Amino acid sequence: MSWTCLTLYTDRDHAELWSDALSAQGALAVTLSSQATGAEEVPVFGEPGCPEMTLWPHCQIEILLPTEWDASSWLEQVSTSLAQPIPLHRSEVVADQDWVRLTQNQFDPIPAAPGLWIVPTWHEPPDPSALNLRLDPGQAFGTGSHPTTRLCLEWLTAHPPRTQRVLDYGCGSGILTIAAALLGASHPVGVDIDPIAVQTARDNATLNGVSASFYEPDSFPDFPPFDGLIANILTNPLVVLAPLLLNQLRAGGWLTLSGILSSQVERVQNAYAPDCLLSIVGEREGWVCLGGVKQVY
Repeated sequence: MSWTCLTLYTDRDHAELWSDALSAQGALAVTLSSQATGAEEVPVFGEPGCPEMTLWPHCQIEILLPTEWDASSWLEQVSTSLAQPIPLHRSEVVADQDWVRLTQNQFDPIPAAPGLWIVPTWHEPPDPSALNLRLDPGQAFGTGSHPTTRLCLEWLTAHPPRTQRVLDYGCGSGILTIAAALLGASHPVGVDIDPIAVQTARDNATLNGVSASFYEPDSFPDFPPFDGLIANILTNPLVVLAPLLLNQLRAGGWLTLSGILSSQVERVQNAYAPDCLLSIVGEREGWVCLGGVKQVY
């Protein structure tokens, strides 16, 4: 079976209006995303204190329709109901496929750091003697392939947090929290604003047979300060959250931050000074990992 896929290009002021109308008019699926990719992509933050952007400046809407529908006439009807001109768009026919198998084929085992492999659940470990972190990416960010995640994993394997209490802020799939547990952390904890990520992380911890706790910020317990803290998010939330993250770290504890572009290093360093003097501990494909120790006064 095949389907008609329409892709509309619009701006943030009209994207939700069109998405709601398309769904109301019977589209089988409506997916909203950014038109930009790579370095031009604009992140949308949801962290406490961050200026919220409801949508990207330039959006695209992908709509799936039955092929027997007259897509042009249907789009005209939606346009009339909104009293809006039809945005720039394109149409193509897509074949029915085994979407699960196609998705799985995108994720192969990754040698994420020396002696550490990230192995999706549908693969066997390429090196059984290595530390193998089994992962079902699910709907959360964190497969081990992104340079920022690799930088954090490389740092953790080079500095195993044995018997330490470690907080992973912005844990996504739980990959860094679980890696810390596999490397000997005594009390690894992950936090994420996305409830789906929290559940995915819990499932992945169970899959790896490790004891780790995961929370949304509103349900985060009043833990004593941690021995170490790792955060792989983005520069804006890292800067805004500096006081909160430093407050979660004991004096003399280590701090490792990633999700930072090379051009943003000084801004992040300034946000954490003088309580924690950060320096570059890793670089990969234009991304930087910063590390330091919280000052003891």
